[in-house]
Amino acid sequence: MSSLRARWRPAVAVAACAGLALVGAGTATAAPQATPELPDQLADKVTLGQMNRHLNALQRIAHIHDGNRASSTEGYDASAEYIATKLEHAGFDVTRQEFPFTYSETLAENLTVDGADMPVTVMVYSPSTEEGGLTAPLAVIPVDDTPGCEASDYGDVTGKIALVQRGTCSFGEKTLAAAEAGAEALLVYNNEEGPVNGTLGEKNDGYVPVGGVSQADGEALAALDGTEITLELRSLMEDRTTYNVIAETQTGRKDNVVMAGAHLDSTPDGAGINDNGTGSVALLETALALGSEPDINNTVRFAWWGAEEFGLVGSTYYVNSLSFEQQLDIALYLNFDMIGSPNAGYFVYDGDDSDGEGTGPGPYGSAQIEAAFVDYLENTVGVPTEGRDFDGRSDYGEFIAVGIPSGGLFTGAEVEKTKEQAAKWGGQVGEPFDPCYHQACDHMGNVDRVALDRNADAMAYVVGKYALSTEEVNGVAPSSVKDNAELAKQRAGQMRMITQSAQGDAALV
Repeated sequence: MSSLRARWRPAVAVAACAGLALVGAGTATAAPQATPELPDQLADKVTLGQMNRHLNALQRIAHIHDGNRASSTEGYDASAEYIATKLEHAGFDVTRQEFPFTYSETLAENLTVDGADMPVTVMVYSPSTEEGGLTAPLAVIPVDDTPGCEASDYGDVTGKIALVQRGTCSFGEKTLAAAEAGAEALLVYNNEEGPVNGTLGEKNDGYVPVGGVSQADGEALAALDGTEITLELRSLMEDRTTYNVIAETQTGRKDNVVMAGAHLDSTPDGAGINDNGTGSVALLETALALGSEPDINNTVRFAWWGAEEFGLVGSTYYVNSLSFEQQLDIALYLNFDMIGSPNAGYFVYDGDDSDGEGTGPGPYGSAQIEAAFVDYLENTVGVPTEGRDFDGRSDYGEFIAVGIPSGGLFTGAEVEKTKEQAAKWGGQVGEPFDPCYHQACDHMGNVDRVALDRNADAMAYVVGKYALSTEEVNGVAPSSVKDNAELAKQRAGQMRMITQSAQGDAALV
């Protein structure tokens, strides 16, 4: 090799490296070249076998930690570290976000009417009665368009236990109204088949003890106005801390994030394998199948929420910890809470309120999210779907409250399956979608694995779809369309600079 070549080649190499560095610096937010096959590829990669392995892990964690995985317990911490460690090993940026909450554990739930026991469920954050309960006349509150939402609905119920139908306003609002009217305690009965399992959202000194009963039992009680009943509702409450696990890809634009979440915690009563091990493991497998550095246009952020069972605390804390600009960076939120119920239905959150029930439509873009799930389940999987109202019972709540388009999947909880639903989905008529909801029997035998597999595929497909483009949801076109054109122009200009520099060096030599 001549001395001329030896001196010229390093100059070209240095210039070329400098040019490539400039390209990278000038397009730091540009997305990699994304493959349009990504949604189908993701759905194929998410396998039932791997999800079942993760469910077994959660079951064993619960077994060796007092039978549950409730937030702030060793069982929850072990579950969270199981998830976080796998994500870290896969190269994800993982955050453990700690937050405070009020832990609540049931000590007694007893309702006696005419000498017979009737099932009742204490609501989370309900104050306790004295041990042994309280005995008082039952005051049946008439049903109207807003049952029990205002103190005037109750009349004078001083010293009585009020009975009101569920609906329109929150359990907390009903409880405060009943207390204002003088009630000693409150019973809320369901406005659809099945029992009531609810939360008051937070501690409040204005609350009276409150429990939930089924629609059938509530209607039976409604015929016993003035009858003395005995109600005992007691729970342990104390301030604790727990944490969310949040992971996101290292690729994709950071100002148009696709977010997907599932709560990881169980109730203190059981292992929570369907509620919500199913959503958690499907989300984990979707993340691992996607990988930490995929060729995508939009960053994907995954979240495993803590303290959902105590009033959506983890997800609410997360959303409220973000500035308005940080909230604006989230293009949409997808929620997966119970997607393998043993008597499964196939529910998609009703983003456009086409069913006309409950709270109305989600923020703009929610209808498009609903359509994406419906299209995949009905046209690819071949299973019919039904809408599910945004009733505030899962972690989409605070996202919707700040205007973030939301959607997701659900296979049913304590509500009973109708004859029409059984005709199209199979299963048991008149039985709850999940007969072990919030019970010790929510274990590995409490999962419909066909439903889990189908819903996990839908999850993976829709996550992949929006990782490529959220244009139908929020009007943001894939950044690669514009950025790749700009990248090509920059690269062409820089190559001219490299050539000119090299030629100049050669001339000097």
